[in-house]
Amino acid sequence: MIRVLIADDQEMVRAGFRMILDSEDDIEVVGDVGDGRQALRLAHELRPDVCLMDIRMPGLDGLEATRRLAGPEVEDPVRVVVVTTFDLDEYVATALANGASGFLLKDAGPALLVEAVQAAHRGDALVSPQITVRLLRHFHGGSSRALRERDRPSEELTARERDVVREVARGLTNTEVSSRLYMSLSTVKSHLASVQGKVGARNRVEIAAWAWRTGLMDD
Repeated sequence: MIRVLIADDQEMVRAGFRMILDSEDDIEVVGDVGDGRQALRLAHELRPDVCLMDIRMPGLDGLEATRRLAGPEVEDPVRVVVVTTFDLDEYVATALANGASGFLLKDAGPALLVEAVQAAHRGDALVSPQITVRLLRHFHGGSSRALRERDRPSEELTARERDVVREVARGLTNTEVSSRLYMSLSTVKSHLASVQGKVGARNRVEIAAWAWRTGLMDD
């Protein structure tokens, strides 16, 4: 079972998410809270597999709560999916930089909510399709030379790995990449696993962000 904690300041939203997730055979909601500080306390107490985190909450906002639960400096992070009404690039970028394993809008629908929880649990990441490519382009063109040096892969990507990364950075799913590049789904996953190690990414969203940030999409 995937154990989920819900953090949102609207009781009706929490109830709706709970109903959707508890109807799944592989998901169990273990708690829900209405502010960021309660989310931190309960996450440390219950150690859920995934925490659904709103952004605008009393006490402590969801972006800071995400950083404290899932940020790069956290030794034993909790996987966090940010779910919000606000489609703002700075929120998305900050959430992902703070370690979020996904970013959804509240109108994304039940199926995508379930998919995001399942993706986070298996170590992948999902971002609402309507903002994925726009978000990734946010990283494009803003890199300094120092940043690009920092982002240099530990080993050069193969030509096929670069092809896969470009398609992922355009917002394609693994299945769509498989069809576009005429390779098996397992080969796509293998290439992405290899790229993660080479560029120090934790999931496909970080791989895609790396591609835009380092100029790979200009090639």
